[in-house]
Amino acid sequence: MSQAAAVAERSPTSTRGQSAGSDFAPLLRSVKEHGLLNRRTGWYARMIAINAGVLTAVGIGMFLLGTSWWVLLLAPVLSVLCARTAFIGHDAGHSQITADRSASRAIGLVHGNLLLGMSSAWWNDKHNRHHANPNHIDKDPDVAANVLVWTSRQAKLRSGFRRWLTRNQSWLFFPLTLLQGVAMKIYGFQDLRRQAPRERVVEGLLLVAHLVGYVTLLLAAMPLSHAIAFATVHQALFGLHLGLAFAPNHKGMEMPDPNGERWGHLRRQVLTSRNVRGGPMTDWFLGGLNYQIEHHLFPSMPRPHLRLAQPVVRAHCAAVGMSYAEAGFVDSYRQVLRHMYEVGEPLRVE
Repeated sequence: MSQAAAVAERSPTSTRGQSAGSDFAPLLRSVKEHGLLNRRTGWYARMIAINAGVLTAVGIGMFLLGTSWWVLLLAPVLSVLCARTAFIGHDAGHSQITADRSASRAIGLVHGNLLLGMSSAWWNDKHNRHHANPNHIDKDPDVAANVLVWTSRQAKLRSGFRRWLTRNQSWLFFPLTLLQGVAMKIYGFQDLRRQAPRERVVEGLLLVAHLVGYVTLLLAAMPLSHAIAFATVHQALFGLHLGLAFAPNHKGMEMPDPNGERWGHLRRQVLTSRNVRGGPMTDWFLGGLNYQIEHHLFPSMPRPHLRLAQPVVRAHCAAVGMSYAEAGFVDSYRQVLRHMYEVGEPLRVE
């Protein structure tokens, strides 16, 4: 019997007699009893060391191949490694790696600001608001009307070029994700104005250090033409990878009525989230975010425990009569694009 199956077998089987407000309590108790909230510091230490080692190897490879166009083959590799780096920063922001806030902050600064040029303070502020109220149109920044929109009400308010974007957003979604990596760097610089003076200095210096270091590395390793092509491919594929990791998680799922009843934690996190089925490769490629329901219910749960928690959470949802959304890798994107297409439909029939 697998470890995940063993945990599921020992989980509570029914909570139907409980009130809606207490639906989450027995699940939390079961997860704690099985040690699934315990930190996996050694696992993360190995992953961070391996990621740093392979990043260094790619950097050396850039110098060895820099005078040849073959160096562009390293750009996709670097984009994947940068996504791994982003996932480490994400986990640090949720205190999955360590309970020490200072250590988590340091890991986030190194992997976000220094290595990626993405502000960890900006990301944590935005991401924490998302976790508190996922898919809430007034409170979740991830479903605010921006380049893309997520409700028909948002679509009706669009005008000019943005109206054209909304009409065609399902077709434009993946091309737009190619810009996501660069956009997140810009958002980080813009967020410096919000931050406290001391935080602003640390965040800003590390963001500048990344930018200077990245440009210096490219120009020292290869001719200017190669450097421009390398940066274009690297940043575009990095943005695409992040888009592929984030898109299936909530788009097209239920959205709480801002004027309706307040949902409890279990309902708020489960009904707004979608898991992506798959094996170890899916876990690796999506950084554990394919277990989005479990991650939202237990944000500080270490990534390797999400897979073990899944059968427990699924069984609990069945016991309380709550739907538990899962989709295949390809079908998850199909559902997202279908939702985006339907949101833009009224603007196409005018």
